[in-house]
Amino acid sequence: MKTLKFGGTSLANAKKFIQVSSIIINQVKNDQIAVVLSAPANITNQLEKIIKKCIFQHTVPVKTLTTIKNFFLKLIENLYIINNKYSANKIKEKIIIQCKQLHDLLYKIQFLNNCPDKIYAKIICMGEILSVNIMAELLIVLGYNITILNPVTLILANSNYINAIVDINESKKRFQQLNICKKNIILMPGFIAGNKSNELVVLGRNGSDYSATILSICTNSHTCEIWTDVNGIYTCDPNIITTAQLLSEITYQEALELAYFGAKVIHPASIKPLQHHNIPCIIKNTNNSNHPGTLINKKNKDNFDIIKGITHLNNIILIKIYSTKNFNIQNISHKIFNYIHNNNISIYLLNQSLSINTISFYIQEHHSLNIKKELEKILSIEIQKKLLEPILQIKHLNIISIIGSNIKKHNINIIKKICLSLEKFNNKILEISYNISNISLSIVLDSTNTINIIKNIHDFIINKIIPINIFLIGIGGVGLELLKIISKQQKKLKKKFIQLNVNIIANSKKYIVNKKNINLDKWNNNFIISNKIFNLEKILLLAKKYGYLYPILIDCTASQYIAKTYNTILKSGFNIISANKKSNSSLLSNYLSIRKTANKYNKKFFYETHVGAGLPIINNLTNLITSGDHLIKFQGILSGSMSYIFGQLDNGTTISEATKKAQKLGFTEPNPKDDLSGIDVARKLLILAREFGYSTELSDITIEKILPKSFETINNKKKFLSKLKKLNNQFIQKFNHAEKKNKVLRFVGTIKNNGLCSVKIKSVSNKNPLYHIKDGENIFVFYTKYYQPIPLIIRGYGAGNKVTASGIFSDLLRIIL
Repeated sequence: MKTLKFGGTSLANAKKFIQVSSIIINQVKNDQIAVVLSAPANITNQLEKIIKKCIFQHTVPVKTLTTIKNFFLKLIENLYIINNKYSANKIKEKIIIQCKQLHDLLYKIQFLNNCPDKIYAKIICMGEILSVNIMAELLIVLGYNITILNPVTLILANSNYINAIVDINESKKRFQQLNICKKNIILMPGFIAGNKSNELVVLGRNGSDYSATILSICTNSHTCEIWTDVNGIYTCDPNIITTAQLLSEITYQEALELAYFGAKVIHPASIKPLQHHNIPCIIKNTNNSNHPGTLINKKNKDNFDIIKGITHLNNIILIKIYSTKNFNIQNISHKIFNYIHNNNISIYLLNQSLSINTISFYIQEHHSLNIKKELEKILSIEIQKKLLEPILQIKHLNIISIIGSNIKKHNINIIKKICLSLEKFNNKILEISYNISNISLSIVLDSTNTINIIKNIHDFIINKIIPINIFLIGIGGVGLELLKIISKQQKKLKKKFIQLNVNIIANSKKYIVNKKNINLDKWNNNFIISNKIFNLEKILLLAKKYGYLYPILIDCTASQYIAKTYNTILKSGFNIISANKKSNSSLLSNYLSIRKTANKYNKKFFYETHVGAGLPIINNLTNLITSGDHLIKFQGILSGSMSYIFGQLDNGTTISEATKKAQKLGFTEPNPKDDLSGIDVARKLLILAREFGYSTELSDITIEKILPKSFETINNKKKFLSKLKKLNNQFIQKFNHAEKKNKVLRFVGTIKNNGLCSVKIKSVSNKNPLYHIKDGENIFVFYTKYYQPIPLIIRGYGAGNKVTASGIFSDLLRIIL
């Protein structure tokens, strides 16, 4: 024997009924089948609404009643269209009778201006009864023998009409008296049982799962299958978290915790009886019947200690009762728990402390009960005598629970990741609690941003994915190349559980945004049509709004404005990767302030490309200095553009023509004047000096002027390059003078051990490491305590969009790996 239960979404329309009948018929080939059916989707909700309207509007809602009636009539009409042998008229009579009974009951409610639980139970289960009648006729037409069970006479429960609890042993005795032909398909409406007086009672909302459990036990089924509209139980609600993973197998205890703390796939009351009788339960998808689903059984074969899921409860209320020093709170605990039990209120995270005389617990907000007021009535004597403090109530809380066997093994790591997620939303944890069986860890917090918090925790703990959110400002040559690199590397990094998401692409005028990830194949078209005006303050707010854990702002601009806001960016929760040298080459006080802010807010500030583009200069220096090394002297060619220009002079090219070539190749700054003025090299030299601990300002650096004063007022690039021709002869003479001495001209930056810095044109011989540097190469020659007399030399291309972009990307990897 096997028991199948089909939920409301599996019975939503005629096609679904046909689908379910096919599943049942397919199963009959191998087993005798017992089937529990829910009401079609949304019918029970509509019946509840009818009751409320009848009470509060003092009238029978005929229109809604007609809607329900028409739904069922349309359903059987469509079944007849699909199969013209279907006896629609026969079922139509039963629908009309049920609707007439419903109408009569509603008039009683209107007359009483109240709905007694007994009448409520009769109304609320009508959908299940009709589902069975409709399915029975469909199976009969298809040639199968049917036995319909009456749960009122077979399943014995207590007299709580709305949330009855079943006496399984007595119910099983009643089933043993049945004599059902083994060829018959058994059908039973879910949600329904009977009390000792043979009155109809219901098993609470979603009680059809409970009915399936009882039927499985009473018929000695070897398996219970719960059929729904998803492939099984997921690590999180897949409607909320798109990255939720399907679980192939979980234990009864894990399933119980998931269900108890909010997972909606199976009702909590269904699991314990299955566990007690060791009946495996499989959650399956009506729309994908061949999928194996999720198996719930005694013990998983594999992955015993892996986290299985994250779930949450909304609209939670904290109730806290304090007693005075001279009163033992245990004296009134029975009153509290009797009230809770009698009203079928689920409580969470009960905490009874004798040392501080308190009882606290969490409940879901109950729309028909004011729990605080009811408890104050029950405990009115104790409160009047001042044996108890006024009852504390805190509303609008959420409980997030992480479920998995042996969860304490992951304790420190989980709590660390939870705290990191909460930090982004300024949420505070009110309580952390483990259950006794070491299956779940629950946290209580206020109800803001819960879904984003759950998503972050789920990515961290279950998917083990580190989500990196990139805000790129500056889409010139370097920014464009960086986007190409990110696009190529996204899939590779995902294999290492790193999700690179570009969420903002901006220039100085406008930007585009995508909460999840900008499509890097189509971003340019979207950028062209974007009407979002660039506003840095507005952009920075998005990281907190969307709950990004690792937002990284990448500055590929040369903007003084952006550089000045680095402290604000860091305070806003961003790590910074900068290709903008102005941030590190402004006043020393600003240089130090950025580092102080980054340290205070535990953020990274990386700027490898400020010196040497993609060459590993800054990171290596940092490691050397950390290990106790110090500078004796430094010399180098720090500019790819000047390396190229002066290398071209070796070939007889004029200074003006060499500069044009360097510009076309992307070696120069946006304005080549910055290169030839020496200011770009000076900025890089300043950064190196500061990395070694010298308190140097840009004004302290001696720069040999290449350009006459008359060039200072020229800001137009074309005019500058045109006027540069006037310097051609001067540089030819300098080159010829050096050549006579078997030397070449190089544009060199130096730092002495006293911190003095200079930028000059030098003639160097072939014995100097700088002699062979040209074509855009950089060279850095460090004489240090550790590296002497043979210096540490780092050499390679130090200019160009691709090289610089790769340097930025290496900084990105340093942050995330």
